Formats: sequence, structure tokens, C-alpha cells
Amino acid sequence: MGGCVGSHHDSSGSLNENSEGTGVALGRNQPLKKEKPKWKSDYPMTDGQLRSKRDEFWDTAPAFEGRKEIWDALKAAAHAFESNDHELAQAIIDGASITLPHGALTECYDELGNRYQLPVYCLAPPINMIEEKGDLETLDIPEPPPNSGHECQLRLRLSTGKDLKLLVRSMDTVYHMKRRLHAVEGVEPGSQRWFFSGRPLADKMKLEELKIPKDYVVQVIVSQPLANPTPVEN
Repeated sequence: MGGCVGSHHDSSGSLNENSEGTGVALGRNQPLKKEKPKWKSDYPMTDGQLRSKRDEFWDTAPAFEGRKEIWDALKAAAHAFESNDHELAQAIIDGASITLPHGALTECYDELGNRYQLPVYCLAPPINMIEEKGDLETLDIPEPPPNSGHECQLRLRLSTGKDLKLLVRSMDTVYHMKRRLHAVEGVEPGSQRWFFSGRPLADKMKLEELKIPKDYVVQVIVSQPLANPTPVEN
């Protein structure tokens, strides 16, 4: 699932070799690359299954080896990386003195030379994600009265790298704001995960209850590609 491997240093202080025989010099450190890993799950995976898989990793990996503060930093960096906030991810990595020999979070080292490995599913969704059907929770959310509450603009940052301002109303629930984003960007509500101050937002929460400060950026993780993605040139 991933983990941490011990290592030892020579007299010069550089990393010699870990228990797997992989020689990696501590001086070899590359900036975090922006490209997300592309991978395919053994089975078509829903957003809920992906989140469960990630939660299982983050709950168990720090319990075996490695330093908790490094695992915490890696988790925060992975979240920023998936949100396309590479500047924040790099700042977290630098602040924790984490070394990336290959410019990727799939293999990294702390300042003591301990090795940490993050699985690709913690960094990006698989290419064979499927939409969850029959979401009963959203069926229970009543439509807000027409023109209820005051109108305002909400700043969003999508994991696709796009920033935008969404016109919403204070009585809107998160689910209805997802539908507004769907109308603008074509992203299905079931493929959106909203975060405020690192906290996931449930569909039933109303905007007025969230008390989001003006100009605060809400992160939106998009778990599926847009309906008409731009072809990738070879």
C-alpha cells in the first residue's frame, strides 16, 4: 500500500543505500512536477470507493513506519497537488524538508533519509472512474424557493486548473451550487467534491450556514473528465 523504508548515511552525510538496495543521494532533489500520474484501476471505481481507498491508506500508513509530521505534510501536499495548487504543494514539501529525487510524491525522503511512498490513487483519480448512480441523499434535498436569499458570487478553483466565479444564492445548498456549476462547466454534480478550509462540504449544507468569507476560494475536485475533453496531441 505504500510505506517508509529505513536507510543509513555515510560519513559525508549523504544517503548511501536503503534496505532495498536503492541508492539515492540526499543532494538529488527535484521540484514537484505538475503532471498528474495516469493510471487505471483493476475495476471501475466510483468517487466514494476512491475516497475510501485513500482514507484507508492515510489511516494505516503512518502507523507502521516514518514520522507522523512527515505523513501529515505529505497528505496536505497530495491534496494541494490534486487541486492543482502546485505552489502550495511545493511550499509544504520544502517546509517539511522533504526530498523528491524524481520530482514526484510517489517516492520521497525526509531529512533523516527515511523513504516514503505514496500510491498513485492518492494523487489522481483513475482513468476508468464511473459515476455513482441512485444517490438517495440528493433526492431528499428540497429545492430552495425561487429567488430566495441574496445573490452573490462564489470563487471556485477546479482541480482541472480553472478558476471561476459562480453566481449563487445564499439559500442554495452545496448540491444546488453543484448543479449551477454543472450548467456552466458541464461537470456532473456527482463528479464534484467541494472543500472549504480543507473540510469536505456535504450536499445538504446551505451556503449561508457555511459562512464563507468574501473572496475565499472554494476548492472543487473534479473526479471525471469533462464531457468534451480536448484531444491530447502526441
